[in-house]
Amino acid sequence: MPVPVRKSKAPPPPFDCPLVECMSVLGKAWAVNVVWSLSGGPRRFSELMQDIPGLSAKVLSTRLREMEDEFVVTRSVKPTSPPTVEYTLTDLGQDLVPAITAIAEVGHKLKLRKGGCTTP
Repeated sequence: MPVPVRKSKAPPPPFDCPLVECMSVLGKAWAVNVVWSLSGGPRRFSELMQDIPGLSAKVLSTRLREMEDEFVVTRSVKPTSPPTVEYTLTDLGQDLVPAITAIAEVGHKLKLRKGGCTTP
């Protein structure tokens, strides 16, 4: 006898699902790391490269451009010689930080349960 399929108790996602919109930004490679690094304040490209080991310059450049187009990051050119470019989180970008922090906390709990992490 087949097991009956239960009806979902979760509400259906909205037609224009905001979760999908948010994950389209954060779901890209290294995006979470970029937001995390910028959460401490403005950073230059070379500083971000040092902050995120393993990230290539090409991917960082692409990600920063995409995040600027998505209103998550602001790029500002400083009038120095040579010109200096700094990246900063917008208000919208700052709103992502608590969500990333919450995800990191759950990840820490998962590692503890699996026995793979001992420090918070």
